[in-house]
Amino acid sequence: MELFEKSPVQREREAYRRRQTILSVAAAAVSTGVVGVLLLAGITGAPGWKRVRESFFDPHTARTALPAVLDGLWLNIELLVFCAAGALVLGLGIASLRTLRRPVFFPLRALANGYTYTFRGLPLIITIYVFAFGVPGLRLSGTPSVLVLGGAALVLTYGAYIAEVFRAGIESVHPSQRAAARSLGLTYRQTMRHVVLPQAVRRVAPPLLNDLVAMQKDVGLISLAGPVDAIRAAQIQTSVSYDYTPYIVAGVLFVLLAIPLVAVTDWVTVRAARRQSGEVTL
Repeated sequence: MELFEKSPVQREREAYRRRQTILSVAAAAVSTGVVGVLLLAGITGAPGWKRVRESFFDPHTARTALPAVLDGLWLNIELLVFCAAGALVLGLGIASLRTLRRPVFFPLRALANGYTYTFRGLPLIITIYVFAFGVPGLRLSGTPSVLVLGGAALVLTYGAYIAEVFRAGIESVHPSQRAAARSLGLTYRQTMRHVVLPQAVRRVAPPLLNDLVAMQKDVGLISLAGPVDAIRAAQIQTSVSYDYTPYIVAGVLFVLLAIPLVAVTDWVTVRAARRQSGEVTL
């Protein structure tokens, strides 16, 4: 039972808001349906639609290619998990080096800066080629497999981007908090661990998740090095049937894999915005 009865004005306002919400949802649904029908009519009415449908949207070819593409997708998922963990650890370490203040640490800062500049500017496909084909060409004993080398290329590339995200979060923490922690007797490492990093990670969680979504797509580039992932499996099926439908199957699977990550990213972004504006969230 409510402690205070709502006034007629308050009830009228709530009813008006409900009506506006229903009208907004209905308008959005109608406009979306109209746009969808127009797009469908425009695409299917094109002169070459029949040939495109046979080459890209053949149901029989999709059913035939689905098992092989799914098997390859597991490799992409495993690679995503290990590469994401490695890139996070590497990015945090590089960001910590770039935020060191003392002059004695200048060589470490210079190396960290050179690393981030290099791998943020170098296209990922070139990095994969260099690691997957260049490193084995050295004929060194104990050279890892092509899959491991391709994963290392992903880790190094995304580690550079994540390092900049972490650095922005670390530098966003006001210096007075560092000074207060040091005045309480905490060491630099303790200050970073207990004061700076917890705040920095909360602030940069949305961009970190965006990098994870981007990596989820780019793990498909490992197929350039030879491992049979979803993209390579689609390529093999295409070479057999001379039909590009397996690529569409792989693309749909990647989209389905990205939907939970995108949803979590949006939820974290909204939650962080509400926290920053002072709203209470559960």
